[in-house]
Amino acid sequence: MNPRRKSRLTIILFVLLGVTIASSLVLYALRQNIDLFYTPSEVISGKNDDPDTIPEVGQRIRVGGMVVEGTVKRDPNSLKVSFNVNDIGPEITVEYEGILPDLFREGQGIVAQGVLKEPKLLEATEVLAKHDENYVPPDLSEKMEQVHKPMGISNQDMQGESDRDRLDKAVNSVEEGKK
Repeated sequence: MNPRRKSRLTIILFVLLGVTIASSLVLYALRQNIDLFYTPSEVISGKNDDPDTIPEVGQRIRVGGMVVEGTVKRDPNSLKVSFNVNDIGPEITVEYEGILPDLFREGQGIVAQGVLKEPKLLEATEVLAKHDENYVPPDLSEKMEQVHKPMGISNQDMQGESDRDRLDKAVNSVEEGKK
């Protein structure tokens, strides 16, 4: 082999080795910051009922589900709260210390992020409450009420309708007002 080709091949191999090592180190460092999303059923039986995908104790995960009615327990001397979350299957317990979101309540959907302390116990560092698609912030609701009242449309009339239905209703009310 030509010495020039040999040196080029050596350089290419070292560059590839360096890129491989750097990529491996980056992936190893990021592994600790990856939060996988699970439902309570998947925490217990694994994704697609595959026992190899059950999260390990000590792993950082996010769990999403509904807060089970009657399971919210608050410590009167601190901000500690524990509650159960389920989907269509088994329940897991979430323990959290901090201020819960305003939308948090029993029967509400939540996402809890934290560390799995036991197979059915998540120690949460963050709890997010989900809201339905009909949620409208109070300020926006007031402004919508002001804008739509002159047209004869209330916010209650508009709920559950598509944008096209709302537009048709607004046009009809304006046309009726001209008559």
